[in-house]
Amino acid sequence: MYAFAFRVFFSKLDPETAHHLVNPVIRLIGLPPFSWIARALTRPAASTRTKALGLWFPSPFGIAAGFDKDVRMVRGLAALGFGHVEVGTVTAIAQEGNPRPRLFRLIPDRAIVNRMGFNNHGAAAAAHQLEKLRRRTPDIVIGANIGKSRVVDVDDATADYVRSASLVAPHADYLAVNVSSPNTPGLRGLQAVETLAPLLQAVREAAGDTPVLVKIAPDLTDDEITGIARLAVREGLAGIIATNTTISREGLRTDAAVVEAAGAGGLSGAPLKARSLEVLRTVRSAVPEDFCVISVGGVETGADVRERLAAGATLVQGYSAFIYEGPFWGRKLNRALAAH
Repeated sequence: MYAFAFRVFFSKLDPETAHHLVNPVIRLIGLPPFSWIARALTRPAASTRTKALGLWFPSPFGIAAGFDKDVRMVRGLAALGFGHVEVGTVTAIAQEGNPRPRLFRLIPDRAIVNRMGFNNHGAAAAAHQLEKLRRRTPDIVIGANIGKSRVVDVDDATADYVRSASLVAPHADYLAVNVSSPNTPGLRGLQAVETLAPLLQAVREAAGDTPVLVKIAPDLTDDEITGIARLAVREGLAGIIATNTTISREGLRTDAAVVEAAGAGGLSGAPLKARSLEVLRTVRSAVPEDFCVISVGGVETGADVRERLAAGATLVQGYSAFIYEGPFWGRKLNRALAAH
């Protein structure tokens, strides 16, 4: 049913417009009585419960940052079966992001190119939404992903991250430090160990008791990945999220003219699968067994989730396949996990 709707309707719409049309529907699903019906259809089996970050997750599979930037769809996404929802990316200063169009589908590759540029209403607004959610639905596991405000110079990035962390960390189950988006100038340079160390120290202090993870790019070398992994352990972080989108365009099936027309931005979806799995294995080999590693990138099926867990992932996330699979994607993956 959804495949037909995507082919004849959604695929013809501008991707960002389609996302905005879906937003109120998912929000509605999060409200009773619709949430009761949805949960009855999508609730993960008890066998999929997973302990991580000192919390119980109803399923190891959750929705990655980027889908719900302004903390509006959390209850609906949870009702659709996702074991956790990572909101954001949130910046200390509200910003509109890059000019549209800034989101593109590469349908033959089941991929997406985005150069959104951290469009969001700001950390204070996100904190307000999270606080309301905590009062109403304390059982949903929520991560908050924070990034650098575009107008802030890279040299002042630490104070900018600390401001966001101070606002949202008290209301989140974990905090993800995004230093790996390719769509904010200078951001990926913060992944250099000598720059990253003081930033993570400051954010961890600002976050208080909230676990802090760092999200890394797939375009780093294996040595750079190992260095960041060891730094994260040394600085007392709770985990690593691997990986963000890639700037690579290698091996795509989509017509080259279509790819070129999409332009710059981060590529996500199926083409990222192999590299994301490689990065996961590299990270896992450099960190202790009890260190949390969240694997994201190219995850589409229950078999993909099982492969990531077998390779050492503590939790797994997805996003792009949601666009192609539709609202029961989370349920489909949870059922596949319960069947094994």
